Amino acid sequence: IVRKTQPLPVECVVRGYISGSGWKDYLATGTLCGIELPPALRESDRLPAPIFTPSTKAAAGHDENISFEHVISMIGEELARQVSAVSIDLYQRAAAYAEPRGVILADTKFEFGLLDGELIWIDEALTPDSSRFWPAAQYQPGGPQPSFDKQFVRDYLERIRWPKVPPAPELPADVVAATREKYLEAFRILTGHDL
Repeated sequence: IVRKTQPLPVECVVRGYISGSGWKDYLATGTLCGIELPPALRESDRLPAPIFTPSTKAAAGHDENISFEHVISMIGEELARQVSAVSIDLYQRAAAYAEPRGVILADTKFEFGLLDGELIWIDEALTPDSSRFWPAAQYQPGGPQPSFDKQFVRDYLERIRWPKVPPAPELPADVVAATREKYLEAFRILTGHDL
């Protein structure tokens, strides 16, 4: 069932909308991972086309956005181009599945590894922990969006001003329960049945 791979040292993030750390980078630089973006975007705006915005795969601390050139220096140009193309293809397929069901896939990340020299998807399989899912009926660019993902937990941690260093605070039962319900609601909407 499980096979050991050589994990690639990069988080393969694809964004179809500008939000989260991408929004912060855009506000500061007008770019994201070195990619020029249109001027005057609003928070949560749809991008003209999905973009590959890789990040480091931090063993400790937080992942940091990096340029495609940095990815090339880490894993080589051919493999970098392959993971970029595969990541964008996976994102587009998932977004096309979710959209008619009333869910916007704003962004997601994938992890890949090599098995006998072949690229395989090893982790972050379009889950609420690795993706931003927004209810399409409530989508209104210009600010943060309601979500079915871990943004609820992020918002709580921002409210209590956690400095993002270990140890993480214990989450209150109501935050855990509300997050669980959001995940289950996303599952129901996307699959058509209960978990």
